[in-house]
Amino acid sequence: MARLDRRINRQVGMTLIELLVVLVILGLIASIAGPKVMNYFGEAKSKSAKIQIEGFGQTLDLFKISVGRYPTTSEGLAALVQAPSGVSNWTGPYLRKDVLPKDPWNNDYKYTSPGQHGAYDIVSYGADGREGGEGENKDIHSWD
Repeated sequence: MARLDRRINRQVGMTLIELLVVLVILGLIASIAGPKVMNYFGEAKSKSAKIQIEGFGQTLDLFKISVGRYPTTSEGLAALVQAPSGVSNWTGPYLRKDVLPKDPWNNDYKYTSPGQHGAYDIVSYGADGREGGEGENKDIHSWD
C-alpha cells in the first residue's frame, strides 16, 4: 500500500523540464501574436480618429446652419462647445460634452478655415503628433 502511495505522489506534479517547455511555447506564441495585436490597436486608433473627424464635419455643418459660416481658424473647434465672441446666432454647444475631444493619441486636432482642401481642414498627426509619417504615425485628414 505504501508503494502505491509513492507512485501516486510522483505522478501528481510537473517536472521542471515540462514547465520550461510550456513556458518556451507560450513565449513563442506571444512573440508571434503580440506584434499583430499591437498592429490592430494602431489601426483601431486611426479608424477612431477618422470617425471623430467625420463627426466634427457634421457638427461644423450644424454650426454653419446656425451662425451662417464655419468657425474661423482662430476660433477653432472650440467654437463647437463655447460661443465665440461676437457671434449672436450660436445655439450650441454642438457636441454632447462641453469638452473638446482630443484624438486617440491625446493630441489636439488641427483645424483651419478656410482650408486648402475645402471650407475647412481637420487633421490628426497620428501617434507621433508630427506632420507626415507611416503606419500609426500617418496623418488622418478630413479630405481623405
